[in-house]
Amino acid sequence: MNQVNQGELKKLFTSAEYVGGGNKIKAGGQLLQSKIKLDPIAEEIANAFDYEFDGSHQFAVPEFIIPDQFSIGLIVGPSGSGKTSILKTMGGVSSHNGWQVGVPICSHFETADDARSLFGATGLNSVPAMLREYKNLSNGEQFRADLARLICSGARIDEFTSVVDRQVAKSCSWAVQRHIRNSGMSNVVFSSCHYDIIDWLCPDWVFDTSTGVLTNRGLLRRPSIKVELYEAGVNEWKMFSSHHYLGHNINKSSKCWVAVWDGNAIGFTSVLAFPSGNFKNAWREHRTVVLPDYQGLGIGVRISDAVGEIITNAGGRYFSKTSNYRMGGYRENSASWRPTTKNRLARKDYNSSRVTKESGHKHKHAARVCFCHEYIGLTKIN
Repeated sequence: MNQVNQGELKKLFTSAEYVGGGNKIKAGGQLLQSKIKLDPIAEEIANAFDYEFDGSHQFAVPEFIIPDQFSIGLIVGPSGSGKTSILKTMGGVSSHNGWQVGVPICSHFETADDARSLFGATGLNSVPAMLREYKNLSNGEQFRADLARLICSGARIDEFTSVVDRQVAKSCSWAVQRHIRNSGMSNVVFSSCHYDIIDWLCPDWVFDTSTGVLTNRGLLRRPSIKVELYEAGVNEWKMFSSHHYLGHNINKSSKCWVAVWDGNAIGFTSVLAFPSGNFKNAWREHRTVVLPDYQGLGIGVRISDAVGEIITNAGGRYFSKTSNYRMGGYRENSASWRPTTKNRLARKDYNSSRVTKESGHKHKHAARVCFCHEYIGLTKIN
């Protein structure tokens, strides 16, 4: 039906009857009809397959009953089963005004806070990616960027996760549903031909166009994720360096770990001995990054927690400073971390008159306000 001129469509409405507590459709809700002009090519193709065709098309759009208020709904089913047509009857498919050439994707939002929040909502947490032009993003990053501009109360998102690999689909589904619920958005409907996102998107209801069954799910838990952490050398940093927001370099004396999920290396973290004589056996976080396809699942903060647990269990202390607002926000609300006296303050002690081996870095970031915390662990709380 997508190739038919909308002006040629005749829409006929019928009432729908429901059985089984509203879970099954007995009659369709809308009938779309169109008429095309047969030419020799169309007639030859029809005749070759003994297909009796007079140029008439019709399609019954499924209809079902949903609550007046919900957080997330999902219409799922194979291609050509009516998903897009259903969205059109619900108010139309959401779209945005496109991407300007030569402009970073973050500049398409009203404020920097809006950009950070909405990109984070779709799992696009890479600062280098936010500063790129749309055409220079990967398919997965483009999908997340487009979604960031569409998501709002009442949004109707068609072809959700259709153009990305399944890992991106799952991680993005989890990130966006969390944002929708935390932000108090309502009546957001997705359509997709992929069933594997259901447990990650956690919709309140699912309508399957292939069976005509509406399922009220409630808020169910997503599948568990088991990430393993292995000690590694600094050479492992190469596959992660381009995705870190501070730069590609790493201190060669750092102690490193690689995070692995289902046999795939997905994250990296490293620490350095704390450059102060005031603490014994103290360490600070150096580099932590999760590959873009796996962002949005909360893996980065868990990796950092795990390293903090390793160090504190060995009798050490673990500190971290970050300007990453999502990681910093997580620690602000975590019982496993406590803020230091420098938390969210400009570092006036990074003055130009004080010269150390880290002067270049410190003087550059003297005015940058960061989240500063020490890991204490749940077992150490009084």
